[in-house]
Amino acid sequence: MPLRICGGGFAMGGAALMVLATTKQAEAAILVDLSTANVIMTAILAGVLGAAFLLTFWMIRERGRADALNEELRNRVSDLASALQRNESLLNLRDQRLVIWARQEEGRAELVGHLPPDCGAPHERSAFLAFGRWLTGRTAAELETAIIALRDNGEPFDMIAASRNGTLIEVIGRLTPHHSIVRFLSVSAMRAEHVALKAEHDETRKSLHLLQELAEAAPLPVWMRDGDGTLVYVNPAYGRLTGLDREKNSAEPPVELLDNAALEMFNRRHGAETRTRQEMGLVVAGDKRQLDITSVRTAEGGAGLAVDRTETLALRDELERMAQSHALTLDRLSTAIAIFDRDEKLRFYNQAFQSLFGMDTPFLESAPSNTLLLDRLRQERVLAEQPEWRRWKDNILSAYRAIESQEHWWHLPDGRTIRVIANPQPKGGVTWIFENLTEQMALQSRYTQAMRVQGETLENLAEGVVVFGPDGKIRLANPAFTSLWSLPADLVKEGVHISAVRAAADAEHGETPWADLLSLVTGFDESRSTRQGTTELSDGMILGWTAAPLPAGQFMVTFVDQTDSVRVARALKDKNEALQRADQLKNDFVQHVSYELRSPLTNIIGFTDLLATGMAGPLTEMQGEYIDHISTSSATLLTIVNDILDLATVDAGMMQLEIEEVDVPALLEQSGTAIAPRLDEDDLGLVIVSNHAPAQINADPERLRQVLQNLLSNAANHAPAGSTIELSCRQTSNAVEFSVHDDGPGVDPAVLAHVFKRFQTGGRAGQKHGAGLGLAIVKSLVELHDGEVRVETGPEQGTTVTCRLPYSASGLTHAAE
Repeated sequence: MPLRICGGGFAMGGAALMVLATTKQAEAAILVDLSTANVIMTAILAGVLGAAFLLTFWMIRERGRADALNEELRNRVSDLASALQRNESLLNLRDQRLVIWARQEEGRAELVGHLPPDCGAPHERSAFLAFGRWLTGRTAAELETAIIALRDNGEPFDMIAASRNGTLIEVIGRLTPHHSIVRFLSVSAMRAEHVALKAEHDETRKSLHLLQELAEAAPLPVWMRDGDGTLVYVNPAYGRLTGLDREKNSAEPPVELLDNAALEMFNRRHGAETRTRQEMGLVVAGDKRQLDITSVRTAEGGAGLAVDRTETLALRDELERMAQSHALTLDRLSTAIAIFDRDEKLRFYNQAFQSLFGMDTPFLESAPSNTLLLDRLRQERVLAEQPEWRRWKDNILSAYRAIESQEHWWHLPDGRTIRVIANPQPKGGVTWIFENLTEQMALQSRYTQAMRVQGETLENLAEGVVVFGPDGKIRLANPAFTSLWSLPADLVKEGVHISAVRAAADAEHGETPWADLLSLVTGFDESRSTRQGTTELSDGMILGWTAAPLPAGQFMVTFVDQTDSVRVARALKDKNEALQRADQLKNDFVQHVSYELRSPLTNIIGFTDLLATGMAGPLTEMQGEYIDHISTSSATLLTIVNDILDLATVDAGMMQLEIEEVDVPALLEQSGTAIAPRLDEDDLGLVIVSNHAPAQINADPERLRQVLQNLLSNAANHAPAGSTIELSCRQTSNAVEFSVHDDGPGVDPAVLAHVFKRFQTGGRAGQKHGAGLGLAIVKSLVELHDGEVRVETGPEQGTTVTCRLPYSASGLTHAAE
C-alpha cells in the first residue's frame, strides 16, 4: 500500500515505525508463502522504505542549514545598515564634498557632502561643478585635466587647489570598481600650513624643473658641485665643450673643465665672496679657449656657467685687422679721404689727402678741427677766395648736422676742379671724400672730340651700320646703310622703329632677314648672343650681316657687300665638287680594275705553284728562280688587290665584323710567326711584349690579325737592317692597346697628317715602300671596332703606331670615316 509522507520530523518517524512493524508482519507472511511474485513485491517494498528513510534525514539537515543561513543574513543586513548610517554621517560632514561618477554610465555627477562657506566653494550643484568660477584659473585648468585623466584612463591624482578668496582645498581623485570619485577637503589650520608647504614645494619643484630644462637647453656650459667640490651635474653644452657625449658615456664621470690653477683661484675668491666672475684662457679638449666663467659657492655646494668668448675675441681681432686693413687700403687710394669725429676733430687722413692739399704732417697729426683746416687752406691760398667766406664755411660745415650726403664743387686757384662729398656717419662725424676731377674733365672733353671723329668715320664707312635701342628705335645709322638697302633718306633717322625699317625693306626686296632682326632686337632673349647671316637682295646684291649686342640693351647691326666674295666662293665650291667627283671616279676605277685583276691573278698564282711543284715537268735552276719571282710578285699584287677590295667594302658600308672572344697571347704569336720569313729576309728581329696584356678581347679575329700584320709589314719596310721590331699589348682601364715600334728614321712632320690616306708611300725614308694602303686598312678596321689609331714619331726615337680598341667591341657594321 502507498505511504504518505507528512510534514514534521515526528510524523515521519512514526510512519517509519508503522512501516517497520508492517515489514515484520510481511516477513512472517513471506516465510509462509515464498512465491516469485511475493519476492518481487517484497524487494520493491524494501526499496521504497529505504528511500523514505534517506529523504527524511536529508530534509532534517537542510532545514537546520537554512535556519543558520537566515540568521547570518539578518546579522549582515544589520551590520550594513549600521555602516551605511556611519558612512552617511561621515559624508555629510561640513569639511568635505565628494563628486561621484558611475564608470559604466554617462549620467550626471552625484554630489555628496558640504564644504564650509568660508572656503569660497558654492553649494549649488551646477555652480560647484563650474570649477573655473570659484577656483583660480591655473588650478581650475589643472583640475579639469586631472579629472579627464581619472575618468578616461584611471589615473589617480592628489593636488592642492586655491579658491578665488585664497583658501587652499585638497583635492583627491580615486578610482573604484564602479565609480570615479573626486574628494574636496577643507583643511584645518595645521593642515592648511601643511598644504601651503606642499603647494610651495610643488611650486619649487616646478621652478627647479624649469631651471633644469633651461640648463639642458642652454648653449652655455652649466655645472653644479657638491659641498666637496665634486661635479654632480653638467648640461649637454658642458659635455660638447669638453668632448664627452653624456648619452653615449652616461656611466663615465664628467670631465673637469677648470684646471688646478683655476680651481684654486676660484676657491680663494669664494673665501671672501659668494659670487665671482673671471675671464681666462683654458685648454679644453685639446683646443685653447677663452672662457668668461661665473661661479657661485654656498655652504651646500656650488654652481657655475661659462661663456665661450673664443669666437668673439677672434672676431674682435679680425675686426681690428680689418680696420687696419681698411685704413691701409684707404691710405693707398688715389682719392683723398679725411674722417672727422663728432667733435669735428681730424681722426684719419690718407696720403692722397695730404698730397692733394700739400699739408705738413705735424699739423695733420695734431688732430685739427675742420674749421681750423679750412682756415689753413684759405690762408695758404689753396682754396679760392669766397665773397662771403663765413657763410660759405658754414654751408660746408652743415654736413655735421645733416642726414643725407652733400656734394660741393671746389675750383682751386691752380686750375684744379675738386668734387667734395660729405658723408655723415651714424655715430656722428663726417667722412670727406675729395675727388680731383681735373683729368676726368679733360678726358671728357677729349671723349667728346673722339665721338665727333667717330661720327665722321661712320658717315664715311663703306659698311652699313645701324644701332637700335632697347625700345627697338634707331639710335644711329650711317649713309652706307641707307644706300645698301635703298631706303628713303627721311625714313632712316633717330627714333624710327625697326618695324618701319622692316616694312620698307620687305617692300623693296621681298624676303629679307629683317623679321629675325626684329625679334632679336625687341625680344627678351637673355643670352643676347651675336648672330650672323647673309641675304640676297632683289637686285642681285649679296649682303652679309652681323647683329651684335651692345651695353644698355642696345643692338648694332652691320651690313657688308659680299657679292664678289660670295661669287668667288661659289666658283671655288664648284671646282671642289668637280675635284671630289674626279677623286670618286678614280676610286671607282681602281676598285673596278682591282676586282677584274683578282681572277687573273688567282690563275697566275695557281699555275705558278703548279709549275713550281714540277708536275708540268722539271725546271732548270733559272726557271725556278723566275717562278719564285713570279709567285712573290703575284702574291704581293694579290695582297694589294685584296686591300683595295677591303677598302671598297668599308667605303660601301658593307663590311660586317664577326665579334668573338680572341685569345690575345695566341694572336700575338700567330702575327709574329706570319711575319717571320719577311723579317729573316731583311735581317730584322721581333720582340713580343705581353706582360700587361689581357687574356682575351672581344673583336673580329681575322680583321685584328690583318691589322697587326699590316703594322708589322709597315715597320719592316722602314726598319734598318739588324734592328728589332717590338710588338706589344697592354690593357688600360677600359681599352686594350696594340703597339708596333721600329727604330727607323721616323715620319716627316710635313706628311704626318696624311699618313693614313690611301696610296701614301713617301712618309719615311726607309728601305722599301708598299702600295700605301696598309695604314689606311689599319685605320678603317680599327675604327670599325670603335677604336682609334695614333702615331708617335721623332728623328731619333723611331716610330710607334698604337691601335686603341675598346675592351668589349659592339660589332658595329657602319663604315669607317
